[in-house]
Amino acid sequence: MALSAGLLFLPFFVQGQELPPEQPQGRFLRQTVRVGEIVSYELTFRHDPKLEVVFPDSTAAFKPFEYVGKTFQPTLTRRGRSFDRTVYRLRTFSLDSVQRLSLPVMILRGHDTLTVNTSAASIRLVRTAPVPEVIPPTTPVLKQNTTLLPVDEAFNYPFWLAGLGIAVLVSAGLWFGFGSYWRRRYQLYKLRKNHAYFLAQYARHIERFELSRSLTNMERAITLWKNYLTTLENNTINSLTTREIVAYYQNDVSVSRALRITDRLIYGNQFNEDDTETGTAFDLLRDFADRRYTLLSGAARS
Repeated sequence: MALSAGLLFLPFFVQGQELPPEQPQGRFLRQTVRVGEIVSYELTFRHDPKLEVVFPDSTAAFKPFEYVGKTFQPTLTRRGRSFDRTVYRLRTFSLDSVQRLSLPVMILRGHDTLTVNTSAASIRLVRTAPVPEVIPPTTPVLKQNTTLLPVDEAFNYPFWLAGLGIAVLVSAGLWFGFGSYWRRRYQLYKLRKNHAYFLAQYARHIERFELSRSLTNMERAITLWKNYLTTLENNTINSLTTREIVAYYQNDVSVSRALRITDRLIYGNQFNEDDTETGTAFDLLRDFADRRYTLLSGAARS
């Protein structure tokens, strides 16, 4: 009697409890696949409607397959059981003859997660390339060819551009570091060269004057002196009159006396063969040019 009562209330007891989930099922919808060909893998799971089930997404491990995409259908519940189904589109590049795949299904229970794996489903790889015959390994015969082949010369643009850049940087460093020094050296060199040329030409004009006693040679010597001072002073001295030149040099005694003598001889027509003041005038002008050169070259050195 008690046993009959217990069996009578057993369905009500079972209905109030959570039914255990079934094993998820995974299978390939085809039996064979080629390398790189897309194949469908179906994952299904029947479970209690109260369970929260999560199927794998694209981040799951599908090795040796690669994930391409998936399609799924909404959960279908009938007679107290829910049914989930997802079809994954996969492809493989593995050369194994038989390839297997097992995907996990996660069941969420509060703060805990239960992972249930499917049984491994297998698929057979169909090879499209002929299998080479196994040939006993032999040592290959090497053919020697030492004939040189012509190779076109190529301009090494990166190398030369790098060299040019380094040269520019070095030149810029030298210019900014030693530019003022070298400019002073060059300026002194020009002053020294011009002064030596002036002295040589000036002496030649004086020699010609002494041989010919011609006022034309004297006038050429004075013109040479004025042109030299124009270059040395960087001024228009050769276009000034005698009075303006004397004033420019602050009434220098040597300049005043020498130019007064030469003006009297050239423009006053007071020259005679026995005149000894011409030598004095030439000496005074040469000495004054030496003093101006010494003064300006010393200023360029400092």
